[in-house]
Amino acid sequence: MTAEHRKPVEPDAAPTVSHHAAHHAAAVEHPSSDRTVEEPSSDRHQEPSDRASSAPAQSDGHDDGDQPDPRRWKALVICLLGGGIVLLDVSIVNVALQSISKGLPGATPEAVQWILSGYALAFGLLLVPGGRLGDATGRRRMFVVGVGLFTVASALCGFAPNGIVLVVARLVQGLAGGLLTPQVTALIQQLFRGKERGTAFGLFGATVGIATAIGPLVGGLLITAFGTENGWRFVFFVNLPVGLVTILLAFRYLPKPQRTESGRKHDFDPVGIALLGAAVVALLLPFVQSEQWKGATKWWLVVVAVVLGVAFVLWERRYQRTKEPVIDLALFRRRSFSLGVGLATVYFAGFTPLFFVLTLALQSGLGYSALLAGLSSVAFAVGSGVASTIGGRIVHRFGRQLIVVGTVLVLIGLGGVIWVVANHYEKDLGWWLVLPLLVGGIGSGLTISPNQTLTLSEVPVEQGGSAGGLIQVGARVGSAIGIAAVGSVFYSSLADAHGDYSQGLPLALGVSLGFVALALIAGIVDVVVGKVRGTEASV
Repeated sequence: MTAEHRKPVEPDAAPTVSHHAAHHAAAVEHPSSDRTVEEPSSDRHQEPSDRASSAPAQSDGHDDGDQPDPRRWKALVICLLGGGIVLLDVSIVNVALQSISKGLPGATPEAVQWILSGYALAFGLLLVPGGRLGDATGRRRMFVVGVGLFTVASALCGFAPNGIVLVVARLVQGLAGGLLTPQVTALIQQLFRGKERGTAFGLFGATVGIATAIGPLVGGLLITAFGTENGWRFVFFVNLPVGLVTILLAFRYLPKPQRTESGRKHDFDPVGIALLGAAVVALLLPFVQSEQWKGATKWWLVVVAVVLGVAFVLWERRYQRTKEPVIDLALFRRRSFSLGVGLATVYFAGFTPLFFVLTLALQSGLGYSALLAGLSSVAFAVGSGVASTIGGRIVHRFGRQLIVVGTVLVLIGLGGVIWVVANHYEKDLGWWLVLPLLVGGIGSGLTISPNQTLTLSEVPVEQGGSAGGLIQVGARVGSAIGIAAVGSVFYSSLADAHGDYSQGLPLALGVSLGFVALALIAGIVDVVVGKVRGTEASV
């Protein structure tokens, strides 16, 4: 299974090239193939004066004798803490919705829905602009601002006197998450190189999988400990100590902007940012409001999103002729990036709805408490965490083939969940789900972090924030589409089956299975094309 692979040139190995020149250089391919030109061996041993302009964090520390940043692993822990609380809040609130409805004045069904969808919309809106701000003004600065804003918004959520205040605070929380998340991937891209970068992204992938799967458990524990009426408030209060500690440690361990970058004037491309933000919101809104916004009118927003997306591309092509665009469109000419973003989109469309419908079926269908419903996801979290760490360490050996194995395991795990629910929908369902969820978690760990590593493998470090934000936009759009599609089938099947979850849940998860199958096909296509052309994606 081991594939002969290439090691692409790290665009960040040339720190003296300006950002504007770098984003044009990223589009240059070898005239005879897709293979990136290997760096001459003489370039690996530059004079000390040439290296002086490069921060240690951008050094490999393995291939050319440079010393890597000695604080890089501590910095990674800080990044994972900040990114972890944002990801945790994506799923932790699901089990708190019943508690919010009972304990908060003005928590109407519409307000409760906006507590979820408002966060998703605001989060998706700021991902790429937030990444661009970090690239331009300093990632540590934007990381600290993002964590600080998220912490303040969490406090406002916890102290919210009514539903309207909670919705507004969740919108601010989502904006903060969108600002913070791309800094995490960009800092990993900046601090690590080669095999270490794969390991670091593996740990980030473990954080993604564990935070997403463990959120319902943490929420259930807090509601059980503090009561149904006010337990939901502690779902938000738990972010406060983590946020404060993360801010303090960030100033100590995260790298400062490089001198060559801090004095450079960047173009913020406000028109491009506005067009992209409007397109993302127009695309997400009909999906996150699919159950509350009745009728077909909402789907016209998808057409609006397409029009805005085309306008954004046309504007960026014109803008980049003389200035620095918010996204270097030349990145999409690289198969590793374009296919990786697409794979992330369809995979998250299949992966995210699993816990959404499963939690509903366990709580509403079988009468599980929030704690017991959360416990059902532990097997997935354990499998995902372990496999992500391993996947990050071996992705340099197997490339995209590792993702193919991962998606196959996810399909097997989801298939097992469907079979168990269809044949054994009893009070002890949670125990029967342990094995298939464990298999699915292992597959997820071998999919998310290796895909992140390979997708960013040929992205210049100075563009890491906006590129990482674009991957996250794909994941958020995929999640919204997946939850809307799976939720629609789930509720309609449930109505047809007169409330029989053993019939509605398998049909809904069948839709998730289809999305994961698309991710598998994308991975297989990349492996086959890479072998034919001799351009297998690698770290």
